[in-house]
Amino acid sequence: MELIAALADLCKEKSRPVIAIDGPAGAGKTTLAHEIFLALSNKMSVQVIHMDDLYDGWDNALSKDLSTILQYLVSQHEAKAPAKIQRYNWESSSFGESEELPVSDLLILEGVGCGDKELQDRFAALIWMEIDPADGLKRVLDRDGAQMHEQMQKWLGTQAEYFLQHSTREKADFILTT
Repeated sequence: MELIAALADLCKEKSRPVIAIDGPAGAGKTTLAHEIFLALSNKMSVQVIHMDDLYDGWDNALSKDLSTILQYLVSQHEAKAPAKIQRYNWESSSFGESEELPVSDLLILEGVGCGDKELQDRFAALIWMEIDPADGLKRVLDRDGAQMHEQMQKWLGTQAEYFLQHSTREKADFILTT
C-alpha cells in the first residue's frame, strides 16, 4: 500500500512520530489505524489510542479537556515517557481507573477530534478520512444500533463545528475517501 510506505518515510523524519487519523464518524478511522498498526508494528513498537476512550461522554467529548489530554499524550510520547490515561466507560458514563500506557516508537491517535489544531505541527502525518455524512451515519447505525440515531444526529453537528474550528481537513497531509 502506497500510503503505508509514505507514512513509514514520514515517521523516519521525526524522532518520536505521531500519526493522527481524523474525520467524520463512520469514515473508517479505526480500520485504517488497525491496518497501519499491522503494517508498521513489525518495524517499530506502535501504540494506538482511540478517541472513544478519551471522550468525556457525548456532551463534553470535543472539549478543551480532550485537547489537554491529547497535548499530554503527545508530550509524553515525545519525551519517551509512559502516559497515564483513564478510559471512558460508556455504559457507566464515567472514567475508569488510571492505567499506564507503555512507551512506543510510534503513537497513532484515531478518532474524531484527534487532529487538534494545537498539535497539527507536531504530527508526522495527519490523515483525513472523507465520507458522505449520510453514509457515515448509516455505517455507525449499522455498527452501533438504531438506538443511536438521535445522538448521532446531534454528533454530526458537533463534529462539523469542531472540524471547522480546527481546519482539520485543510491541514491534512493525506485525504482518503471511503
